Amino acid sequence: MLTTLATIQKQQLANGGFPYQVGEHARPDATAWAVIAMSAFDGTVENCSRGRSFLVSQQAQDGHMSISADQHRASWPTPLAILAWARDPQFQSSRDLALNFLLDFSGYHYPKGDTSIMGHDTSIVGWPWIADTHSWVIPTAMAITALQVSGILHHHRISQGVSMLLDRQLPHGGWNSGNTLVFGKELLPLPECTGIALQALAGNTGQHLVEPSLNYLLKQLPNLRTPISLGWALLGLGAWGLKPDKTEYMVQESLYLQKRHGPYSLPSLALLMCSVLAPQGLNSFFTAPLISPSSIIFQGANA
Repeated sequence: MLTTLATIQKQQLANGGFPYQVGEHARPDATAWAVIAMSAFDGTVENCSRGRSFLVSQQAQDGHMSISADQHRASWPTPLAILAWARDPQFQSSRDLALNFLLDFSGYHYPKGDTSIMGHDTSIVGWPWIADTHSWVIPTAMAITALQVSGILHHHRISQGVSMLLDRQLPHGGWNSGNTLVFGKELLPLPECTGIALQALAGNTGQHLVEPSLNYLLKQLPNLRTPISLGWALLGLGAWGLKPDKTEYMVQESLYLQKRHGPYSLPSLALLMCSVLAPQGLNSFFTAPLISPSSIIFQGANA
């Protein structure tokens, strides 16, 4: 784990931002993930402050964070920026601006149509990837998480988002990007979408309503080693108190696969770190005490 932390730190650029991959320009989403992961450790204050300042420099006047200057309508990195600013009160004004944006921002919705064509309720309000498009599972789940980590526990937008996620749950459990039935055929779930949705729903709904999805993820977990699927599966299960004892071993195996497939992207590395360090899902990551690197015992190659 210390090797992974050092790898992330070394990728910080002169402007304080972080690239998605080594050799690229800084990106807001990669920077936010780097700051989120590093913020768990003491001794990373300067790295985190520079990363947070970079995010401020990329924030639009209305508070949203886009993926790049030429893709300003792609506002899905906004919840990530909120989470990156979470541990530092010096960035409260930027965080508040982003929170207000999220509360006022929603996807394109329309009356529920013929359910024999599309199974989900298109009228339930959530959050989109890009302005003026339909709401989907991942941006909605991330928005709920960012709002609640920020202390906004009860709000009608959160209630709407929870309703949307429950409506998009597949009949046999799990989530994909947000489609359930198309022309009467049930679509397949994805582990990462399922983990993200379960993370957001923890504490917001009864376990009986998501039991099929928890069972699906528990069944898939032994075979998951790609970083995004494994990382979110661990966080989603952890949020419901089902984080397995072999978490560190599974993450070690995933990191070791870089020898075969090449280096992971920075967000993937950061996500894996968070999945190990968050005791009960991503929300708990921000309330846990800071970790001294010297206290870590995490064996394994490339860990």
